Amino acid sequence: INRPEQLIPSALAAMRVLTDPAETGTVSLVPLRDVVTMPPYQIVGNLLVFVALGLLVPLRFRALASVPRVMAVAAFCSLLIEITQYVVRLGRVASVDDILLNSVGAGLAALVSRPWWRRSRDAVTASRREQPRAIA
Repeated sequence: INRPEQLIPSALAAMRVLTDPAETGTVSLVPLRDVVTMPPYQIVGNLLVFVALGLLVPLRFRALASVPRVMAVAAFCSLLIEITQYVVRLGRVASVDDILLNSVGAGLAALVSRPWWRRSRDAVTASRREQPRAIA
C-alpha cells in the first residue's frame, strides 16, 4: 500500500483471502443504500459513535486539528470496526453507510470544538514561553 486510496481495496482483498465466505457476515458497499432504510435511532446512533473522537482529537493532537483529518481518522477507526463485524460474524451487516455516518458525526463534533482548538494551542505556546531554558 503506497497511497491512502489503496487502503480500502487492500483491506477488502485481505478479508477475501483470510476468511471463508461461508463463515463471515454480509457486506454492503453501495453508499447511501442502507441509510434510506435505517430507523432514525440507528442513524443518530451512528452519528454519535465518534463524537468524542471528533471533540478531543483536535485538542490533543495538533497535527490532526482539521475537520478532514478528523473525519479520516474516524473513517479508519470505523473501517476497523466494520471489518471486525464482518470477520467475527456478529450477525450484523458491515456497511459503508456506517463508516460514512460515523465520519460525519466526528466531523460535526470537530466543527463544534473548533473554537477551543486555538485556545488550546495558545495555552501550549504560552506555557512553553514561560518555561526557563537551560543554559549550557
